[in-house]
Amino acid sequence: MADVKKIATRESYGNALVEIGKENPNLVVLDADLAAATKTGVFKKAFPERHIDCGIAECNMAGIAAGLSLSGKIPFMSSFAMFAAGRAFEQIRNSIGYPHLNVKIGATHAGITVGEDGASHQCNEDLALMRTIPGMVVMCPSDDIEAKAAVRAAVEYEGPVYIRFGRAAVPVINDNPDYKFEIGKGTVVKEGKDLTIVATGICVDSAIGAANLLAKDGIDAEVINICTIKPLDEELIVKSASKTGKVVTVEEHSVIGGLGSAVCDALCKSCPTPVYKIGMQDRYGESGPAAELVKKYKLDADGVYEQVKEFLK
Repeated sequence: MADVKKIATRESYGNALVEIGKENPNLVVLDADLAAATKTGVFKKAFPERHIDCGIAECNMAGIAAGLSLSGKIPFMSSFAMFAAGRAFEQIRNSIGYPHLNVKIGATHAGITVGEDGASHQCNEDLALMRTIPGMVVMCPSDDIEAKAAVRAAVEYEGPVYIRFGRAAVPVINDNPDYKFEIGKGTVVKEGKDLTIVATGICVDSAIGAANLLAKDGIDAEVINICTIKPLDEELIVKSASKTGKVVTVEEHSVIGGLGSAVCDALCKSCPTPVYKIGMQDRYGESGPAAELVKKYKLDADGVYEQVKEFLK
């Protein structure tokens, strides 16, 4: 697997902003003194007059973004997920969500793959927070291709959007001619009949790896990539659960309030099904190399495989 192309979705975010910025003069980017880390610095270099460094003042940044949207601009406000979703939650809720403004939030460095920065910076709660805001679209792309597509879709969508990006380089898994992105639609990455694995973000690659390991045991797992956590592709999930009768969700996020909770909400309403949620089990992260943390918290292919096997018992 050493020859598999890898790129961090935060890199994809910066590159997509530059590409779309060439096409759309109304696109503006705001950052909270983290342009080098969030990769909005490449947009700043290309379009300095359309990049605003708001300093370490995320709450104020949300207010500026709201004002820019009211003047016809399409603002992307960027920071680490912990600060964008966490620190600025009240301003996003009241100044962007409540009036349903056309503001996009690019949140990088989410989840435990932030690595050595530790628990204070490893936001495992952002998807849950953003899901609660009425009218907010919430996306978590799995790779470079999906991240760029999500940014472009966010620009074309009229209303508030939250997109989660990661720090660590991840494999490109959507590099095929049939791939098509649409807000609110999931993708069946692998068809199966014995079990449904629903994953988002970097965990889609882990889910595919786990499905391959399960196949060696004679277990035919269906893998679904869910980029848009809200609005959720309930039809696709219910259809798969109806076929397999068992569902596992996988996310680099708390098992409370994220993808797993969204899937459970959908299934308990339309298709009651046993569900096992893999993710951060009601705890904070810790400092350490990203790959080692992913392994420790069993979010890699081997860890997902192990937990699925235990669930199937």
